[in-house]
Amino acid sequence: MRIRATVAALTGTLALSALVVPVANAADEPSAPNLATFVANAPAAGADGDTQITKVTVNGGKDIVVGTTEKKKFTIAVTATDPEGIAGASAFLWHGTDFNSETGIDGSLIPDDIEANCTVVSATTSTCTTTIYADPKANLYSNVLAGKWKVWALASGNDGDSVTEESLASDARVQRNARLTTNASPEPIKKGKTLTVTGALTRANWDTSKYAGYTNQSVKLQYKKKGATSYTTLKTITSGTSGALKTTVTASADGYYRYVFAGTSTTPATTSTSDFVDVQ
Repeated sequence: MRIRATVAALTGTLALSALVVPVANAADEPSAPNLATFVANAPAAGADGDTQITKVTVNGGKDIVVGTTEKKKFTIAVTATDPEGIAGASAFLWHGTDFNSETGIDGSLIPDDIEANCTVVSATTSTCTTTIYADPKANLYSNVLAGKWKVWALASGNDGDSVTEESLASDARVQRNARLTTNASPEPIKKGKTLTVTGALTRANWDTSKYAGYTNQSVKLQYKKKGATSYTTLKTITSGTSGALKTTVTASADGYYRYVFAGTSTTPATTSTSDFVDVQ
C-alpha cells in the first residue's frame, strides 16, 4: 500500500512543536505515534493529481462521549476516489484554531496504525476506516478539548496522486460524559402533600479525572403516572452549587419522577433513573 510512503514523503513548513501533546502529559501518552510522527512536515491542504476525498464520517456521525477513566474507541471513515483506484488513506482529529501555527493546535486524537483499512466500493472509489482511542488519562488531558474538533485526512491513488485536507469539519463532537440522579421524598406520601425531588447533574472533569457538578444548567423534572406510557414535564429548574437539583411538587397519584438534561455542545444529554413514589 502506498499510503505509508506517501505519509513519509510529506514535506512543508509545519512546525513540529505544534503537533505534540503538552510536556506535562508526555508520560501518559499511549503507544500510538504522536502527531509529529504522523504527518511529519505536512504540506498545505490541496491535491496532487486527480485524487479526491468525497466524504469523511467520524464515529458514524455520533458524538464521542468520554468519562474520567475508560478509553473510548471510535472510527474515522474516509471515502476517496481516483480514476486509477485508491491505494490508501489516513486520518486523525485535531483541536485548535490553526493547523499551520505553532500555537494553533492544542490536542490530537490519532490512530495506532497510520494506514487505514480500506474497502473497495468500485474500481475508482474506496472507503478507508481507521480506529482511534480517546483517552481521558492521555490525549484528553484538559476540559478545553471538549466540543468541536477538525479532521485531517489524506488519500492516495494507485497512480501516485494524493490529496490532503487539513481542516475538515467533524460530524461528531468530543464530549464530557454526564450523570444525573433523582430522589423523591418522603416515600410513601399522602395525596395532596408536598413531595421534594432532589438530584444532581455532574460531568466528567478531564483536568482532575473526577466528576464535578455542572452548574447553571436547565433541567426538566418529568412525571409519569403509574400505568401511563409517557412522561410529562412538570417544570424546569436550574442546577445549583455542585450541580444540585431541588424542587417541590404536590403528590397526586402513584407514579415515576425523573430529571432530564438536554445537553450542551460539550456535554451529552442524559436522563436519570426514575424514582417511583407511592401516594396513599
